Amino acid sequence: MKQIRLNESLRKSLPHYLATEEWVAKGLPEGEYFFAWQVNPTVICGRHQHMASEIDLEYCRKHGIEVWRRKSGGGCVYADCNNVMFSYITASDGVQSSFERYTARVCGMLRSLGIEAEPTGRNDIAVGGLKVAGNAYYSLPGRSIVHGTMLYDADFATMGRVLTPSRAKLQAKGVASVPARVTTLHNCGLSMTCREFIDYATNYLCRSEDIFPSKGDFAAINKLAEAYSYPDFYNDKTRLCNRGIRVEGAGEIAVDKTVTPAGQIAAIRLSGDFFGTADLNNRLDEAMTGIPFCKAHIHKALDTICSSGVINGITNETLTNIIMSDL
Repeated sequence: MKQIRLNESLRKSLPHYLATEEWVAKGLPEGEYFFAWQVNPTVICGRHQHMASEIDLEYCRKHGIEVWRRKSGGGCVYADCNNVMFSYITASDGVQSSFERYTARVCGMLRSLGIEAEPTGRNDIAVGGLKVAGNAYYSLPGRSIVHGTMLYDADFATMGRVLTPSRAKLQAKGVASVPARVTTLHNCGLSMTCREFIDYATNYLCRSEDIFPSKGDFAAINKLAEAYSYPDFYNDKTRLCNRGIRVEGAGEIAVDKTVTPAGQIAAIRLSGDFFGTADLNNRLDEAMTGIPFCKAHIHKALDTICSSGVINGITNETLTNIIMSDL
């Protein structure tokens, strides 16, 4: 992999780093790229999530914690200078294949430090059954982006205060709170400093030449970053606030639907912490608007778009049942 070299002396807000991923995916030649970065206290919400249901927004405002939405799916995470963010950009190879290739390399890096890490669940890395890293996926034409947290250390008090996941999600993990299911590299016995760990990880994973973005490149990155502040992307007007159904291997899925008095679907929208395509709800609207609200017609409509192609890890039958449910 090639390393993208950033200006480490000036820490940026989250959109800058997510836009850097997009700049790499859209503008650099085919290949594998990687970079590590850190942010000031920030909550990062998944693309399809309703922020007020997942985050204590008032607490974040009072304590100067930034809140942003990313374009990848998955759940909310809290990040600060106690942890490191990793970004991996490669040729498009699907959600699960990209996760597997990336997590295998990161686990290999951690094992070289004496930390017995292993991939777990949909997208996590664990040590001794406790999560030490979580990752999310975003697809652009011909490219896959995997990014996520690596818990060098953690402010568990703030993490537990700002993240407010559903009870179903916690019960699925068998824990009472978010901090109860995670650990840190520091707790695993890693003795090097965070800066030393970042240097070690990038040197281990990147064995090719470095890429240094130019001033012009940074101007393009800043332009891409603007999209993360657009109200129609950032706010929750098109996302649900009701809790959904938790599906093993796929995540939590909530459905909002409008059915006409004649029994036809007028509108449909999904939200949750699943990994889905960027145009998920548009594709569902196109396939289902105007069809009868019944299991057979919904299942047939999903067959035309293949639900596993819009939500990773779910079958047409399961998604049909969720849409037909009263939630």
